[in-house]
Amino acid sequence: MTEVLHTVKQMQRRINIWKDKGFSVGLVPTMGSIHAGHLSMIKRARKMCDRAIVSIFINPLQFGPNEDYKSYPKNFSSDKRILNKMGVHLLYQPSLSEIYPSDFQTIVSVSGITKCLCGLFRPGHFEGVATIITKLFLQILPNIAFFGEKDYQQLLVIQKLVKDFSFPIKIKSVPIVREQDGLAFSSRNSYLTKDQRLLAPNFYKTIYEISKQVNQGRRIANVLNGKKRYLLKLGFDKVDYLEVRSSANLKKLKVLKKPARVFGAVHLGKTRLIDNRPIR
Repeated sequence: MTEVLHTVKQMQRRINIWKDKGFSVGLVPTMGSIHAGHLSMIKRARKMCDRAIVSIFINPLQFGPNEDYKSYPKNFSSDKRILNKMGVHLLYQPSLSEIYPSDFQTIVSVSGITKCLCGLFRPGHFEGVATIITKLFLQILPNIAFFGEKDYQQLLVIQKLVKDFSFPIKIKSVPIVREQDGLAFSSRNSYLTKDQRLLAPNFYKTIYEISKQVNQGRRIANVLNGKKRYLLKLGFDKVDYLEVRSSANLKKLKVLKKPARVFGAVHLGKTRLIDNRPIR
């Protein structure tokens, strides 16, 4: 049975007992609405660590003023059943005031790699991510923390955070999990209408085609411009970006130099989708 705790003191008491027994601890941070992408990380945590913790906290600091903080999908009872079935040892589900007391004034900011891609289109987002992850790491001090590659820029931000602050925590990246038609699993997929859901897989198909064509030697700028027009013609409402960047530091590439990835962000109605793929 998954133990559910809501306060830092309760959670740290449990973790101290585990660590006194020599147990390793794995953390999977989430905002809930558990899907197959989360389950892949949880399976990895269960395999690699003696004890697996999943946190559920919808973090207001990483949402912009016109974003979906209040409407973000919430399925807490379903989440708890799934986590119990997966053999998760502890669900940490703190309240807003537990994480951010009324006198909270500290923001963590990672520079450089946050100044492109989603960092340009979602001001303050990565400060919110870095702040909540720093709090969770300090509260839990896991041996290993697991993050999905769908949010690849976030993954690099957290890796940089751990390196700069010398956190004694290993970061394990977990490959993107996709629906049968290629759409990456995301809690926000539930926003899509039936027609939008039918159109959505073309986003990943386009990213795949970009990776294939660039790898074959076609000029990056020409490929990207053509695919942006293609997505808009198909019916996507907006393309925030389609770019080829270094997998290591997100440097924008005009000429292919591996390791590299294709990154994209698009809008279908009110739903913003992000995805990426390595160029092999």
